[in-house]
Amino acid sequence: MVTQIEKPKKLKIMIIEDEEDILILYRDFLNVLGHEIVCNSLDANNIMSDFEKYSPDICLIDYKIPGHKSGKDAAIEILTKYPLTPIIFITAYDQFEKEIADNTFFKDKNTRVLIKPVRLTEIEKVIIDLIAKKR
Repeated sequence: MVTQIEKPKKLKIMIIEDEEDILILYRDFLNVLGHEIVCNSLDANNIMSDFEKYSPDICLIDYKIPGHKSGKDAAIEILTKYPLTPIIFITAYDQFEKEIADNTFFKDKNTRVLIKPVRLTEIEKVIIDLIAKKR
């Protein structure tokens, strides 16, 4: 018997990515899947005001972004106030996965690190997995 992965209902997704082409690629891919991109940004400076304004179901955050905060800083800010928020870090910085694993703050958080280049279908699988864990 083949079981199928249950796809989540339409989700509100926040994307923080500094490379505009990648941001557009993620946004368009997730829109085609039926999700609503509630905020897409090239930096994380206003992440809490944007998060509270849009109340996303999940966040996709690049680690290295311009501005006053890194993706990790932005995630810590969100998770401090909203600890159940699923967050996917997408980064080319291959040591970041170990950095998150070694950081006790992220120990019981619903986060995942994907290393670029990443397949769009992998993003979709991780979204489904993290949303399932949230419920």
